[in-house]
Amino acid sequence: MACCSAVLHHPLGFSLTPCSASRAPPRIQRVGVATPSAASARPLSRARISPRCTYSGGASAAPGPGELPAAALRRVLEMPGAHQAPACYDALSARLVERAEFRACFTSGFSISAARLGLPDVGLISYGEMIDQGRLMTEAVSIPVIGDADNGYGNCMNVKRTVKGFINAGFAGIILEDQACGHTQGRKVVSREEAIMHIKAAVDARNESGSDIVIVARTDSRQAVSLNEALWRVRAFADAGADVLFIDALASREEMKAFCAIAPGVPKMANMLEGGGKTPILSPVELEEIGYKIIAYPLSLIGVSMRAMEDALIAIRGGRIPPPSSLPTFEEIKNTLGFNHYYEEDKRYAVTPAQPLYGTGYDNYTSEPNSPGDSRSRAKKTQEPVIDILPQLYDIGSSDSRGPSTGMWSRTLRLKITGRDGIQKIDARIPAGFLEGMTRIIPGLAGANIMERLRNAPVDTDNPQNGQILLDFEDAMGDRIQVFIA
Repeated sequence: MACCSAVLHHPLGFSLTPCSASRAPPRIQRVGVATPSAASARPLSRARISPRCTYSGGASAAPGPGELPAAALRRVLEMPGAHQAPACYDALSARLVERAEFRACFTSGFSISAARLGLPDVGLISYGEMIDQGRLMTEAVSIPVIGDADNGYGNCMNVKRTVKGFINAGFAGIILEDQACGHTQGRKVVSREEAIMHIKAAVDARNESGSDIVIVARTDSRQAVSLNEALWRVRAFADAGADVLFIDALASREEMKAFCAIAPGVPKMANMLEGGGKTPILSPVELEEIGYKIIAYPLSLIGVSMRAMEDALIAIRGGRIPPPSSLPTFEEIKNTLGFNHYYEEDKRYAVTPAQPLYGTGYDNYTSEPNSPGDSRSRAKKTQEPVIDILPQLYDIGSSDSRGPSTGMWSRTLRLKITGRDGIQKIDARIPAGFLEGMTRIIPGLAGANIMERLRNAPVDTDNPQNGQILLDFEDAMGDRIQVFIA
């Protein structure tokens, strides 16, 4: 899988050299494929747009309103200059790439295998795992993401499935290679014919999906076979419809220049493998002068993360914590993850505390209006859903001497609830037993045990008097609750 992974950088309008402002940027088109007219353009409705996170600062390459990720990436590729950035391997590293104002990012199969599995990138990680990891990354950022798709995970039919899967996962581009391992021992490449057919299958999958995903065609044949073989293959990949070309492990400036001379209208990708790759490490200015358009730094983020964690563990093992120079404050961590933005946005959807259960659905049961016009005004109100409570009203086996036909408990009570805003919520006659059953289900209704209060009410429960008030109090919500003998 590609140990190559890169990203595109530089603020809008920024050029690396004085001459790049006057150099016309190459038009990113699919070689050998006619550009569709407005009338015949493929519909883009099937292309998935990821729900982008808005908690981090947006970069200038973020898709505009209605712009698909692939369109945003093609817009970046048409900008002047050579664009650089490190590779990412999870949602957090992708977020940090975006916060650093890079214009797009690649996923690194090498780094994802290390971070997700803790294993080397030798074909152990699966298509499903890469899709799952990639989807989390595309949803975490608003910049376009180019995904590392290994060799497509099989034959041409697998390649088509892989391309469609990457489109649905929200990727703006996809890297397809002609072998399984990058800067490792014993690399082998598939035949010319199979490699070309893989690119053609990818183009077909793109067309069938109604997408415009950017296809990055990589060959590892420079080290597996020869420079001439690598040059032949990338030229054939361009003819098959690849959008970006990449030869891994070129060994000198001269080889890099020979590569950039192939298919001049197609952007070239450079891989600056940190820490000991075969390709010379050059500056962005030098790479642009040679002819590169995008520059990958595949190991920077995963490498420094590993070293930082090792150093932190050594400190903790020694009874210390990492020094402030290597450990951000808790507030800085929260800010990076978007806590403050989340809290601010959450305020937009704040609602008043929910009303008690009894606060809905009882207007239709009011039997005594407060004024002559009260019934008419209530009839005009929008009816709210009624909550049906069907408890077992009485416990036949109860040892309580006050049975369902004894004194006050056989009577009808009037329940009146007035909100703290003065609006009457309930004014209804209910059987005392129903009230008892309801409070058995919700003993602390509105923060007050009504039945307990009724039992303690100063009234002769065996000879209750009509109209006598039993309860008059305010509940935890500030509503006034009154219970009378009806």
